[in-house]
Amino acid sequence: MRRSRGATVVLTAASALVAVSVFLPLWWVFASSMRPGNSYVEHMTPLSWLAFVPLGGDVTNYAALGSGAFLLGLFNSFLVAGLTIVLGLAIAIPAAYALATMEFRGRGIVFSFIIIVAMIPFDAIAIPLSSLFQGWGLSDSYAGLVLPALANGFAIFVLRQFFMGVPRELIDAAEVDGLGRLGTLWRIILPLSKPSLIGAGMMLFLSQWQAYLWPLLIGTSPERQLAPIVLANLSTAFTVDLGQILAGSFVLSIIPMILLLFFQRQYTESLSTTGLKG
Repeated sequence: MRRSRGATVVLTAASALVAVSVFLPLWWVFASSMRPGNSYVEHMTPLSWLAFVPLGGDVTNYAALGSGAFLLGLFNSFLVAGLTIVLGLAIAIPAAYALATMEFRGRGIVFSFIIIVAMIPFDAIAIPLSSLFQGWGLSDSYAGLVLPALANGFAIFVLRQFFMGVPRELIDAAEVDGLGRLGTLWRIILPLSKPSLIGAGMMLFLSQWQAYLWPLLIGTSPERQLAPIVLANLSTAFTVDLGQILAGSFVLSIIPMILLLFFQRQYTESLSTTGLKG
């Protein structure tokens, strides 16, 4: 009993330390964003505890962001991420269902190929791919921003693993009742797969939300720029308003954190099933 309590105390303390180490930099960004201009540096050399307290702060930086191009960039980021989730799931669901339930020659090879391709860093092929998109007339368009993120191998992997956990007897019974493959997917599999759908959707969302190089290459006009590109453009050769940059960084960081917190249980459940079956 004492050993169990001691282990609980140690694990709790370690968890609290990790949580603080992750949260503290974000809190510093927020506290600094509440100070006008570059005044946050006053407490940085030497580092003072006042750097983490937004004393005398205001929302000037956030108001400036809202009245500039950042708001349009934020809208574009939500639009592109939303389209990526909807269209990406429309591709990943049938692909994962086929790989999980259908027996065909080369199924293992196809699945292995999908995983291997997913492990290649996208930035390694972004520049030659952007040249192809320009030749196809897809540069500076929402389609050009969305298309490369649709076939997400990790989303297919998460869904496939969850689909393989559905009892085969349930699928066979549904097909015997005349539902067919699509009917079984729509009426039986998907209602049971909400955690995996949320997990795959979060993967698709995060892949777009944190993207920088591809939007920089393909979304050239101000009307198509995503929020990270707009935020980077606040730093020019002549002026650098770090207060606004920190405010924008906090906004871009807190949005996925809120989504992950809201869907924490489903997202964790979706990841916990990925290693159950091969």
